Amino acid sequence: MREALKNLVRYWRLYLLTLVLGIGGSFQLGMHVSIMASPAEHIQSFVNQTWLRRYEVPVSDSTNMLIWSFIVSVFSLGGWIGAIHSGSLPVTYGRKKVLLFNNIVALVAAVLMVVSPMAKSFEMILLGRFLYGYNAGLGWNVQLMYLGESSPKKLRGFLTITINIFSSLGKVTGQIAGIKELMGTEDMWPWLMALGGLPAILQFVTLLFFPETPRYLYIDKGDTEGCRKALHWLWQEDDLQMEMDEMGKERASMQGQNVKTIWDVLTSRCVRWQLLVLVIPCAGVQFCGFNAIYFYAFDIFREAGVAEDKMHYLSIGIGTTDLITIILCSLLIDRAGRKMLMGYGYLLMGVIMSILIVMLSIKDLYSWVPYANIALIFSVVCVYGLGPSGIASILPADIFLQAWRPSAYVINGSVNWLSLFLIGMFFPFLVDGLGQFCFLIFVAYCLFSAVFVLYFIPETKGKGMVEIMEDFNKLNYKNRGTDTEKADFVMATKF
Repeated sequence: MREALKNLVRYWRLYLLTLVLGIGGSFQLGMHVSIMASPAEHIQSFVNQTWLRRYEVPVSDSTNMLIWSFIVSVFSLGGWIGAIHSGSLPVTYGRKKVLLFNNIVALVAAVLMVVSPMAKSFEMILLGRFLYGYNAGLGWNVQLMYLGESSPKKLRGFLTITINIFSSLGKVTGQIAGIKELMGTEDMWPWLMALGGLPAILQFVTLLFFPETPRYLYIDKGDTEGCRKALHWLWQEDDLQMEMDEMGKERASMQGQNVKTIWDVLTSRCVRWQLLVLVIPCAGVQFCGFNAIYFYAFDIFREAGVAEDKMHYLSIGIGTTDLITIILCSLLIDRAGRKMLMGYGYLLMGVIMSILIVMLSIKDLYSWVPYANIALIFSVVCVYGLGPSGIASILPADIFLQAWRPSAYVINGSVNWLSLFLIGMFFPFLVDGLGQFCFLIFVAYCLFSAVFVLYFIPETKGKGMVEIMEDFNKLNYKNRGTDTEKADFVMATKF
């Protein structure tokens, strides 16, 4: 307890930076994912009115639904483009400048949302959603870089996982702001859609007072003095030699090379297992079924006899549960470790969803079964928040060195956003075709990921970047001799 209080006092500026990064970063993603449920009918009505004014005929139901679906899904496409740019922009201009620019993108999107009814243009909503997606995709990856490169290794897990805490907080905020008693009305929906402008302004103003990431200053720019000043300002420590020496080793191992490309990450033997970790249990987390269960929850609530006007409030309960469990995960991660939380989390999710499939099959036989299904949904949410959700976000920051990290984040973000797009587009068709058995796909993914994590991934808790790299080299070069291993490692990591 005394040590925790001491860290709280010493690293208060680092915690404040975490708050600034979160409120204008992953908070935006969570809010824009959940905020679309409330204004759906108002936006579709606006599209119909605009179409009637232009063409003097009402829009057909199929066309209206197609436009609405594209308004929802274009957010994922924008996120994908933002994730792609998160590889080159932070390397060229630095993490801080990119986030400042990213806030301007969110402000432009907010203005488009407010102006769209006055301009009688639903195309502005489409463009605004795309820009919001771009802001979220770019901001998520750069926020991860900023946190991972500014934190001491003893706090790296806790601080990096806050990205999921702010994402869940954003979801709950979007759900609450969208209720009819607040902003979920026909008059207020443009301002609801423009809500993302407020955290963008807040981050833009406050981030100006914080330094660039220390690792970027030293390893990428060679600014030793600037790195030392940034570390001292953030950590309030005078003895920084150990951290400087570790960064010096990493910089020396990469001397003379350029930042690695996406092709390098995909083809280099020295990061082969890191890539598998990145793609299977981390970037592929969308296939664990959490978002699908989130979508399917309303049908289960309906089966349980929950009134239609109460379902929105019950969904707030799901979002709140997700937020609480991720906060608990942040407190456990540097004690329990990444491997156990993610591996056993996936395993439990697979088991619970297997039970859910059975219970959905017999939901009409007993009156208590629908309520048990609600309990199972909340159980999946709890396990997801305690393990896979948070670890999937922070593990990429642990397993890649500085030169590889930007391209690794591009791959991570691309797989994640495209997976989200696929789930959003095709899950309704899976439900129609397979019913409750559609969850077998997610069960298979969870069980496979659990085995992969528990049996193959080395623990990264409390280790420096070079130590983690050495652990993975035992997997990357397990069939090769020691001399060959060292030679290949030098060739793969030198600049």
